[in-house]
Amino acid sequence: MEELLSINSVSIGYGGNCGKRGETLAVKNACFSIQNGEIFGLMGESGSGKTTIGRAIMRMIDTVEGDITYKGMKINQKLSADIRRTLCHEMQMIFQDPMASLNERAKVSDIIGEGIFATNQAISNSERERLIDKTMLEVGLRPEYKNRYPTEFSGGQRQRIGIARALIMEPQFIVADEPISALDVSVRAQILNLMKRLQKNRGLTYLFISHDMSVMRYFTDRIAVLYHGRIVEIAPTNQLFKTPLHPYTKMLISSIPKPDPLPRMITEKKGNLNGNKSELKSSYQNINFDINSSKNKGKEIDIISDKYKGGEIDIVSDKYKGRDTQRLIERAPGHYVLEA
Repeated sequence: MEELLSINSVSIGYGGNCGKRGETLAVKNACFSIQNGEIFGLMGESGSGKTTIGRAIMRMIDTVEGDITYKGMKINQKLSADIRRTLCHEMQMIFQDPMASLNERAKVSDIIGEGIFATNQAISNSERERLIDKTMLEVGLRPEYKNRYPTEFSGGQRQRIGIARALIMEPQFIVADEPISALDVSVRAQILNLMKRLQKNRGLTYLFISHDMSVMRYFTDRIAVLYHGRIVEIAPTNQLFKTPLHPYTKMLISSIPKPDPLPRMITEKKGNLNGNKSELKSSYQNINFDINSSKNKGKEIDIISDKYKGGEIDIVSDKYKGRDTQRLIERAPGHYVLEA
């Protein structure tokens, strides 16, 4: 398949005083690529940097270093108005909280058609209304609901409005930031099946962000595992769950509840599982990718080199470039693990 989007050595930081950016790195040296038509998952615990990567791809936050390329073009830099308009059409985002991402004082028709106004599309009002009706039907909403307000809908219906708002722009790539985590269990499967159907019918490419491993296993083609802002493993979904290689990935997968605990209890009695747990715990404790750990407290952290302070170029200072020397190694075809 053709590569659609790639991230190469991207670091993203927050905080900073006196013009400095990136004093606290939320994402460190992230590298992965997404193929056209693929559903690529970002999996990790809360605070691992999943949403930060998604927002950086959508140009909602700046990167400290590295390149984000879409169709071979670097997009994490200053772009012309025409290119930004094109990216607005081709790249869209579905947010986690459907209520917080919708204007409760705007009618559904205005919310869904907002992108058409924002990109100055020269279409008539009748054509705009036709597109809104068509998109609402596609996501399972009746067109007569378009004059209602978001507060009149359930959580699942609100998320369908958010999906329709993204679809009306005819995108090729969608960042789905935990789109079902705020929904009732009874409607989660409906939203996932809707997104699967849209992906098949429209040929969409998803970056799917979630901490729910069962959802990731069902929905994605490939998965990247994040730990403290660092990608520790990338593999096809089935291969990752069958043979995880990184200690952190093993711990995540071992935490999935078992529907039949009897084989697990038998293994515990034999002592095998307890031995594996202690081994994983030891390996887990040895993982430390946090540059702001206790040994660094009190030290001056200057991420941005003096040479570029106040300028347009984001670059990590030379004295810090050597600290992130770990890289992903291919242990099996398509299966990459962070070196020890």
